[in-house]
Amino acid sequence: MYQALSLYINGQFLGGEGRKSQEVVNPATQDVLGYLPHASDADLEMALQSAQDAFAKWRKSSPMDRSAILRKVGQLTRDRAKDIARNMTLDQGKPLAEALGEIVSCADHCDWHAEECRRIYGRVILPRAPDVRQLVLREPIGVCVAFTPWNFPYNQAIRKICAAIGAGCTIVLKGPEDSPSAVMAIAQMFHDAGLPPGVLNVVWGEPAKVSDYLIRSPISRKVSFTGSVPVGKQLAALAGAHMKRVTMELGGHSPVLVFDDADIDRAATMLAKFKIRNAGQVCVSPTRFYVQKGSYDKFLAKFTDVLKGIKVGNGLDDGVEMGPLAHERRVPAIARFVEDARKRGAKVVLGGDPIEGKGFFFPPTVITDLQDDSMLMTEEPFGPIAPVVPFDTLDEVLARANSLPFGLSSYVFTNSLQTATKVSNGIESGMVNINHFGSALPETPFGGVKDSGIGSEGGSETFDGYLVTKFVTHV
Repeated sequence: MYQALSLYINGQFLGGEGRKSQEVVNPATQDVLGYLPHASDADLEMALQSAQDAFAKWRKSSPMDRSAILRKVGQLTRDRAKDIARNMTLDQGKPLAEALGEIVSCADHCDWHAEECRRIYGRVILPRAPDVRQLVLREPIGVCVAFTPWNFPYNQAIRKICAAIGAGCTIVLKGPEDSPSAVMAIAQMFHDAGLPPGVLNVVWGEPAKVSDYLIRSPISRKVSFTGSVPVGKQLAALAGAHMKRVTMELGGHSPVLVFDDADIDRAATMLAKFKIRNAGQVCVSPTRFYVQKGSYDKFLAKFTDVLKGIKVGNGLDDGVEMGPLAHERRVPAIARFVEDARKRGAKVVLGGDPIEGKGFFFPPTVITDLQDDSMLMTEEPFGPIAPVVPFDTLDEVLARANSLPFGLSSYVFTNSLQTATKVSNGIESGMVNINHFGSALPETPFGGVKDSGIGSEGGSETFDGYLVTKFVTHV
């Protein structure tokens, strides 16, 4: 049975009675899974008001109580992971093993925030006069509004919810309408864990309308968004017009730098497997492959060979390593990158055309002989398509890697400590992975620089965007 879909406002699950709704479609089969109700203006206002009313008490709640609820949700996540994963595969498309891995790892996020929320400390500043005391307090910012994407529907929502709730804030979250089941499961688990009504509210609807309503409201004080750069800039501008704090985790175009002294077979194999994760629909997916000339042919042959063996299909079928793109509009979007590359004289060495039949499938695709100003080298593809180009020197490839306005993640393969240090110091990226993929753990900060975002989620920085600093001095 597919997850029941509803709004969740003030501790109540509200169905489609009299509300506009939309179909939720399985991207592998194009079957309709269910109908998702959209929030009316009255629903949005009720969610905001419920969050404001709940904040009056929740902000004063014991960190121990917040921690207990987060721990309970972590355990419920593990207990219900298989059912949640199956529903995620149905509406998002990723292979079942990937969906299960996403959910189980998110239990760790619950546990991390449960521990860290007990350690939100202020400080005492030594005074200049002996009869003065100076204190710094960290207090919850208030009602938060959050907007989460369809590619990692559980992971992206739970990060924001745990950080807000752990800090003592309340939250209204608009999840992804294309893949809503994971967010509904989260709402159910917090409900079952005993979270007071109004602390968490979940709404759905037309993204532009919902975001405008929630951000403009005088009730909301913090905006958190994960998604594309253009939409992030629009929401940040709107939040700025109302002097509201933002956390923005936006798109990237992650460069991969493979040097001659790297273990080429290992790098090519790892990168090929990582590239097709979630069909390439990952904000930190490797998307610009720069390979030093001495190893270029060897890397390309191994990389392409691994991708040739990837089994593409319905994420619920045995042995499938890559599922469909998440929705129909992604297929022509990826095809446009291939079309532009072909027009510019690039070579498609693998894939390149949509897979015929039911479902939104596009095969792993490798393209060579690209110029740096081509569409694929300058715009985030967000799909299973990889441009592989050669480079000569370290300084040259650093300049090319830093040439775009993006700066989310990056990947370096080298056995030289000197090279690794120079690249990690010089690359303009919020995250640098050297010889492995080590980002997105609960205890590590996740965020970008330049157009790729503002602020971080996870790590000891996780609560920074949800707290305000108050200075108190007295005699």
